[in-house]
Amino acid sequence: MNIPETKLHQLIDRLTQSHVCFAIYRLPWTDEPILILQNETEEVETFEDLSELNGKTGFVLAPFRYSPEHPGVIIRPDHTAREWEQIEEVLQHLYTDSSLIRSAETAETIHTGTAHGKKNYTEAFNRFIAPLREGTFKKLVLSRNETLDLPENFSPLRAFINACNSYPRMMISLTHTPITGTWIGSTPEIILSGQDNQWHTVSLAGTMPMEGEVMPENWSDKNREEQAFVSEYLRKTIKKFGSKLTEKGPYTARAGQLVHLKTDFHFCLKNTDNLGDILSELHPTPAVCGLPKQAAYEFIPENEGYDRSYYSGIIGWLDSQGHTTLYVNLRCMYIHNAQTTLYAGGGILPSSTADTEWEETRHKMNTMKQIIQ
Repeated sequence: MNIPETKLHQLIDRLTQSHVCFAIYRLPWTDEPILILQNETEEVETFEDLSELNGKTGFVLAPFRYSPEHPGVIIRPDHTAREWEQIEEVLQHLYTDSSLIRSAETAETIHTGTAHGKKNYTEAFNRFIAPLREGTFKKLVLSRNETLDLPENFSPLRAFINACNSYPRMMISLTHTPITGTWIGSTPEIILSGQDNQWHTVSLAGTMPMEGEVMPENWSDKNREEQAFVSEYLRKTIKKFGSKLTEKGPYTARAGQLVHLKTDFHFCLKNTDNLGDILSELHPTPAVCGLPKQAAYEFIPENEGYDRSYYSGIIGWLDSQGHTTLYVNLRCMYIHNAQTTLYAGGGILPSSTADTEWEETRHKMNTMKQIIQ
């Protein structure tokens, strides 16, 4: 993806310091950026449960777990544009409006929690592995964060473009609201996409690094078991709402310099007015949470050692009357002041080891580190 050195960088980067709600995203295997922008005078629309999205249209950013500090947000499409020329035209018009763009200096800064160094991560791993080996859980997902200083000339839009060029297989996003702050993501995992009666979700679990440009295929029993847990959960959930379920996989799928085990699920829906209900059943999948689901969902915030915020939540476009493309918010970073906080996690089974899982999170964080260097 190429973009000329115009005022566009300045316009968009300045928006990330404002009270304007907007998202720019690019779907996999396309070169088309899509802008969703809400009128500045309109209040940010929030929600506390995915079921509230029934019948809604807009760009969604939902947290892993809801709290007063981290509500779900939906950006209304008061202005939309595709291709950089149209996007620049919309933004130029916005900036020439009478009010101009108010600074978001008073906007609340998201608390990112204590960064997980190796020692903290190992302590959290020990809290997770004990109930797994006791049989209380079949699987748990342990994540961590890491905060870095940004380069002096850091541009959110340039990082977005770097991600687009580096990761053609992923959904790339740059999202900002005064409630959520600014997030940049590069995620490979669909949670729900489709339109009319044709719908799609994926089971994505198990991780290995690429071997140069060769995709490894020698999956361990641990990775295969982890993937099977996610697939079985999705299979049961889809059957509650959909029909004519078909599967493809598991197969090896590349995501940047990592590969995952992936299974595609295609199914039919008779009613698209209840997409929020379906999302509420799907999220969080065992790929980001664990099994049993509710017990794992309660265990993680009490034992992980930090607040995931919008990491491993849901991000993307929702339209019950049109095309929906919603993803799990993985491989993402939160931009705050002159720093960025990166997030990554991995599935823990009784056979897991702390060193191996730490390395997996390190490889996943490199996905985002590479686009800011």
